[in-house]
Amino acid sequence: MIRSLSSVCLFCCLLAAACCLTHSPVHAAEAPIQVEADHMSSTEKSNTVLFKGNVDAKQKDVRIRSNEMTVYYTPAAKAGGKKDTKTSQQVEKLICTGNVEISKQEWLGTSNRMIYLAKERQVILIDNAKAYQGQNMVSGEKIIYYLDEGRSEVVGKRTSATVGDAGKKESKPGRVNMTIIQK
Repeated sequence: MIRSLSSVCLFCCLLAAACCLTHSPVHAAEAPIQVEADHMSSTEKSNTVLFKGNVDAKQKDVRIRSNEMTVYYTPAAKAGGKKDTKTSQQVEKLICTGNVEISKQEWLGTSNRMIYLAKERQVILIDNAKAYQGQNMVSGEKIIYYLDEGRSEVVGKRTSATVGDAGKKESKPGRVNMTIIQK
């Protein structure tokens, strides 16, 4: 039981790396993280931690909410058959499913599924993906955000973008639509 609780605490700390989705200073990754869910289970054999039910993860001004969140991590290096306590596990990827929302200040991303790939430093919103910044919005089947490059791609069957609060416009398959409101 104590081993499971210490594993949970460690994995919550590892979640910090995944939740920090900007080029923020190093001290931001050290900020306290709060993860709330109705249920949590850890499986050492598959190196995963699963949070289920009203998942709400926060670190500084980054917040991720979803129905489920699974954290995949690399195990600590082993020295002589024992885990090296000086080497911590690293997050490989994070998968959120069901009513996904990720937000930071004025930016909000929503989708039915989100994947964070730590090595590639990418956030991928999949299935009814939308990103909002102020009144601006872009949507598609998939939005890929490249963290280190500060750029994104919108891919999918239907892609549309709205700038400002203009009326709704029909989107065409495979096309990007953008409306810019000038004051």
